Amino acid sequence: MLRKIVTIDQNKCNGCGLCVPSCAEGAITMINGKAVLAADNLCDGLGACLGECPQDAIKIIEREADEFDEAVVAKHLQELGKFPPQGHEHHHEHKQHGHKQHDHGHRESHGDKHHGHHGHHGQGGGCPGSRAMTFAPPAAAAAAETGSRQSTLAQWPVQLHLVPTTAPYFQDADLLIAADCVPFAYADFHKDYLAGKAVVIGCPKLDDNQFYLQKLTELFRNSSLQSITVMRMEVPCCGGIVMAARQALAASGKEIPFTEVTVGIRGEIR
Repeated sequence: MLRKIVTIDQNKCNGCGLCVPSCAEGAITMINGKAVLAADNLCDGLGACLGECPQDAIKIIEREADEFDEAVVAKHLQELGKFPPQGHEHHHEHKQHGHKQHDHGHRESHGDKHHGHHGHHGQGGGCPGSRAMTFAPPAAAAAAETGSRQSTLAQWPVQLHLVPTTAPYFQDADLLIAADCVPFAYADFHKDYLAGKAVVIGCPKLDDNQFYLQKLTELFRNSSLQSITVMRMEVPCCGGIVMAARQALAASGKEIPFTEVTVGIRGEIR
């Protein structure tokens, strides 16, 4: 069948292995010091691994390939010891308003890169980006606050699909590019990062990251930005928004100060 699937450029791959733990299905393996796709039917084609490749060696293409097979993935992950046999729940991809929604099977953390979530209560499996968890906020955060805060948002719209790349609020501005989960996870987002900046938001897991690359390239070229700050969540798939921003900056031909900030799911700055 003709479908989207991962392809890995062996000439670009340097064997770092960062893409291996970012694949929830275990579809990527290392052979002779290079990352390779273990089997077509293990790859869901969503590209959670894209943001973890520092060499930009991984792409999503459309070609004839075996259909993605949840049962084969479950058996494969069991053989790898990645999760208990009953823990794998993988739901078919569906689209809503043009966005892809997908739940992945369980993935182990890669060293200390993704910290364990002690005290979290989850249901089923899932990659760090979509695994269901609940946790109690710290006592200080749970305390009631008095008074109201003033929003520091100084523009509209903010969604990357909607912002015009020639908008006047991008001229001579400090730009904040935020994964759309960041403001919910980081309590002082407005005060610490948004104040005084133009902002665009997006989700590289649910949207087309190639579109982000093209839109940001156009935005960088059309604007006289003073700085770029990218805020992402700690989950692997969120790295796609950083990759798109870095590639867009290179494609724009401009030299703009670039800062990357990673936020943990409990709201801490990594």
